[in-house]
Amino acid sequence: MKPDTNAKRCPSDKILVVYGKVGQGQSANCIHGGGTLIWPLIQDYAYMSLTPMTIPIPLQKALSLQNIRINVPSTFTVGISTEPAIMTAAAERLLNQTQNQIEEMAREIIFGQLRLTVASLTIEQINQDRESFLESIRKNVAPELNKIGLYLINVNITDITDESGYIDSIGKKAASEAINQAKVDVAEQDKMGAIGEAEATREKTIRVAENVAESEKGKKKAEADQRVFVQQQETMATIGEAAATREKEIRVAENVAEAEKGKKKAEADRRVFIQGQEAQAIDGENTAKANIAAYNAELAVKQAESLQRGEVAKREAEAEIQKAQAKAEQERLTAAEVVPQEIEKRKIEIAAEAQAEKTRREAKGVADAILLKYEAEAEGIRKVLDSKAAGYLELVRGCNGDAKAVATLLMTEKVEQIVHMQVEAIKGIKIDKVTVWDSGNNNGKDGTSTANFLAGLIKSLPPLHDVAAMAGIELPQYLGDMTPEKTSTSTSTAESKTIENK
Repeated sequence: MKPDTNAKRCPSDKILVVYGKVGQGQSANCIHGGGTLIWPLIQDYAYMSLTPMTIPIPLQKALSLQNIRINVPSTFTVGISTEPAIMTAAAERLLNQTQNQIEEMAREIIFGQLRLTVASLTIEQINQDRESFLESIRKNVAPELNKIGLYLINVNITDITDESGYIDSIGKKAASEAINQAKVDVAEQDKMGAIGEAEATREKTIRVAENVAESEKGKKKAEADQRVFVQQQETMATIGEAAATREKEIRVAENVAEAEKGKKKAEADRRVFIQGQEAQAIDGENTAKANIAAYNAELAVKQAESLQRGEVAKREAEAEIQKAQAKAEQERLTAAEVVPQEIEKRKIEIAAEAQAEKTRREAKGVADAILLKYEAEAEGIRKVLDSKAAGYLELVRGCNGDAKAVATLLMTEKVEQIVHMQVEAIKGIKIDKVTVWDSGNNNGKDGTSTANFLAGLIKSLPPLHDVAAMAGIELPQYLGDMTPEKTSTSTSTAESKTIENK
């Protein structure tokens, strides 16, 4: 419905078309934005929408330059242009048309120009260079749409197919070429990876062997230092313990012997454990070598399969791969044969050095132990003598410097022992039969001859006073004394008896 006022304004999404008497040589006056006055009776107005229209174009069986029919389903977006010339053409041709009529008109134009464009291009140009194809469509379609007041906003090609399968074959060929090239690239990378892996494995084996050797050397040195320290500590302990009693020395010697036995057992267990670990390491190395060989074999199979599908380039790659494999195999064999032998050689040298060092240290330890034992015994004897000397000195001081009194006291302490020895001497005599020859008168003395014989036997033992006198010591008076007469009588009586033991 037209408004009553003569002043008309144009919205931004429409075009105001004023027609009637609008000017010399003009059929309509088109205004986009702003407004104008409409003269009654001689002028009238109408609006045209600028809203874009989306038109689906299902082009089927269009003949290409190669006489192959293809399907080009697409979608075109068109609309009325605001350019003066195109806008005037739209006012002249589309002013009273409905949107469906405008879309139908545009569809016919697009169909014809799209077929013309497809007929001027090959399938490769249409399928592979989409940008050039769309540009050709714009050059052919846009001028024809401009003639009726429309302009081309956008073209969208969804999918291009053909009934003969030519496009699929092109795609398969391109895909196959891409796959083959990818396989060649993969084979090349696998080759480089295998070479790098072999070099890395060889370097790793060498480094691991060197580190193991250094570790073993450090371990042996630490063990040697530990044993030296232990021996030093044991030596200091032995010296300290030598100052104690002899019983304690005996216990210490027994403990040292037990400790030495335990240490030897621990060393034996350690050596067994080290040999076991070395055996496990060698087994692991052999397993790793076997895995590398299996991987190289599998890689060779894959490379061979890839090379079979290739042509000249693949055959050249095969030659390079074989050279690389030969080099890698040579290096692997070198690493597998030479490096273990070098490692075994170093192990033997280290073991020999360790055994020699162990022998030297054990011999030195035995010599030091013997020396310390004799030194400890000498020290003990010296301390015993020092203690006795100090005791004698204190005894002399207690006797006010009278050395004779000191000797008498010491002899008195030994009286019990001397008597015990005399009793043991008589007790040990075995007498089976005693015969005594006598005149029977007993020289006028009381008692029988046999009784006198036994008494004389007892008296034949040296008296304590005589024993002390032999040592130059005079016993005190409280032990009694012996008169010369009794002494001479006892001696003559003892000499007059004759004893026969049978």
